[in-house]
Amino acid sequence: MPPTITATDRPLEKLSADAVVVGVGKGPDGLLPTPGAEAVDRLLGGRLLPALADLGARGGEDEVTRLPSFGQGPFPVVAAAGLGAPDAAGGYAPDAVRRAAGAASRALGGRGSVVSLLAAVGGSPDAERLHAVGEGSLLGAYEFTTYKSELPADRATPPREFTVVVPASSAAEAPLGRVRAVADAVALVRDLVNTPPNDLFPAELAERGAAAGKKAGLSAEILDEADLADGGYGGILAVGGGSVRKPRLLRLSYSGRRARRKVALVGKGITFDSGGLSIKPALKMEDMKSDMAGAAAVIATACLVAELGLPVDLVATVPMAENLPSGTAYRPADVVTFRNGKKAEITNTDAEGRVILADALARAAEDGPDYLLETSTLTGAQLVALGSRTAGVMGTDELRDAVVAAGKRVGEGMWPMPLPAELRRGIDSPIADFVNANADRMGGMLVGGHFLAEFVPDGLPWAHIDIAGPSYNTGSPWGYTPKGGTGVPVRTLLATIEGLLAG
Repeated sequence: MPPTITATDRPLEKLSADAVVVGVGKGPDGLLPTPGAEAVDRLLGGRLLPALADLGARGGEDEVTRLPSFGQGPFPVVAAAGLGAPDAAGGYAPDAVRRAAGAASRALGGRGSVVSLLAAVGGSPDAERLHAVGEGSLLGAYEFTTYKSELPADRATPPREFTVVVPASSAAEAPLGRVRAVADAVALVRDLVNTPPNDLFPAELAERGAAAGKKAGLSAEILDEADLADGGYGGILAVGGGSVRKPRLLRLSYSGRRARRKVALVGKGITFDSGGLSIKPALKMEDMKSDMAGAAAVIATACLVAELGLPVDLVATVPMAENLPSGTAYRPADVVTFRNGKKAEITNTDAEGRVILADALARAAEDGPDYLLETSTLTGAQLVALGSRTAGVMGTDELRDAVVAAGKRVGEGMWPMPLPAELRRGIDSPIADFVNANADRMGGMLVGGHFLAEFVPDGLPWAHIDIAGPSYNTGSPWGYTPKGGTGVPVRTLLATIEGLLAG
């Protein structure tokens, strides 16, 4: 069962829990207390802040200092979560609060119930700050244990109950309801990305996506290999041709009441990427189970939009394939014909994501959307350019910038990237409309964007989010981000759609 989150306006001394979380900032001369830390300090007779200083707490990001209350309060443990340095106005950005809440959740393994005073950071908690506290708390408590055959009886399980202290609990009900929906959507993505490829092949991903969609009230359609052939989906069939586990295309549709916009979502669903005949090096190939993170994010976002009842018509088009070498695999020098009739000369079978996305983008455009949002683990060049935590965003300027702004609001790193005209020449082909991979590898992330642009009709606002690094954390956990699947960019997609509806 996922952890729960509720709000209370009862006095702190009348609450009980296994731990209480407070926020502390980082100042030039030591700790900066927040209202929650000061309240606990008073409850403990002025002992908290001196004890934190004695323990070396500095209030830095991702720092959590735990200490016992020695029976002086209705909770045995206090966790002081670092917020980092305050901004110029002396406050803390919502994502600093979100990261602190997540770090506290990770540090409180073995504590079943937690009271959080982080909503008081920066003054009276508004909906944005409640979202930050709630999302950080729930996302930080995520764990994936499906394939653990035996769990130690004394293991430190993450907290299962969170109570956020607010001035008026009734006003917090709606924001926390949204928090629960968002956290569930992110957890769905993490679960799918973390599932091994022998259990999550194209047909299985399609079935799980359809089941999640139907549970949320969406209509679902799955196209198998015969349907794909009839529909002219040459790119999806080519990439999936090397595996005995055949490709699929999932379509999820939602019609919102009083819909004001029509949005298309597209996500890359390569359930495992060996590189095909252009095979990858063996080192770290196991991480390529995450090559369907874009598909998982789009599925979860569509479900989330339906659960929140947003006034939008939305269709998610999700191509799925397994890219393996075999006697039936597509080859370098093959020419692939896509659904819209365009043809690509294959120069690298490891540039397969754009090949399946081409068909999906062409199909999505046929629905006549007002906006098209696509996300994929498209290029290793994204990691080279922007690192493991920042996604590159390309497309039409206005929508691209809206996605970047949405990512900033929710704490998912996004950076606007150009599509320089001269780089388009890198995919010129002497025998087809274009090649699928530029030979010199310069500007690889941007060239990938140019390839996708070939399948978006003129005049349709679109954005491509390259999440090759941010969608899968191969390092240590940080903030509310675990090792493995992260759930990026579900929250950005949701915020972008909500922004389009508000505009």
